[in-house]
Amino acid sequence: MGKTADAPSAGFISRLVYAQRWPVLGKVIRLLLLLRGTNIPASVLTAPGLLLPHGGIGIVVHQRATLGRNVAIFQGVTVGRADIWVAEKPDFHAIIEDDAVLCANAVVLSSSERPVRIGRGAIIGANSVVTCSVPDGEIWAGIPARKVGVR
Repeated sequence: MGKTADAPSAGFISRLVYAQRWPVLGKVIRLLLLLRGTNIPASVLTAPGLLLPHGGIGIVVHQRATLGRNVAIFQGVTVGRADIWVAEKPDFHAIIEDDAVLCANAVVLSSSERPVRIGRGAIIGANSVVTCSVPDGEIWAGIPARKVGVR
């Protein structure tokens, strides 16, 4: 996926997400990202090519989530826990695989009992709520999300 022309700062913000791992400036960069509404912790395993087409505004990704290569995350996306009332277990994880697209305001909720995997090349439609795994190359939309097509 290429960069979009509507947000010249999108590539810069993506680089800041990776730069949070820098020993000295990492904490300052983390604070700057939080101030602009981008909550992607340094602990999130991000492969190269993270694309934030609208500069990462309103994005929240759980600290134990994993992002694959060339993942596109639009504004307002949340990748988090569905069972916040349960003590967090170390095996919690949400996995967003390579080339997946999370459209505006999509919500991906995972739990210790049911980890969620968004398959390679899958698309999650705008305003969708995903609580189960999505196979590779499928398009899911709705509340709750369900398969609406194949990529």
